[in-house]
Amino acid sequence: MNTLININDIGGVITKEDDRYIVKDNTLLKNLVVSSTNLNPMKSTSGHDHQGQEEVYFFVSGSGQMELDEKKIDVKAGDTVLIEDGVFHRVHAGPEGCYFVCVFDGKRTV
Repeated sequence: MNTLININDIGGVITKEDDRYIVKDNTLLKNLVVSSTNLNPMKSTSGHDHQGQEEVYFFVSGSGQMELDEKKIDVKAGDTVLIEDGVFHRVHAGPEGCYFVCVFDGKRTV
């Protein structure tokens, strides 16, 4: 199966939605999940870590900060963040919000 998806709409289904964000997961692949988050201005994701699971975050629009364990880094459209196994991570959106796509191995654990 070769499937083309657009970075601005990855398809899939809404898995989380509240005043902070809308999260969608595309689970067409057997071993990887492609997930998108539209994070509202000045809001933050819950933050979590995954034992035995790495992730890659692609920031598509907006800006904010990415929290990785005790470190915070500024992020903006075009940035890619590699998250190692077991590292706590959370995104804090700036005044215009941010949209990012992440890819992780396995099924959603949080």
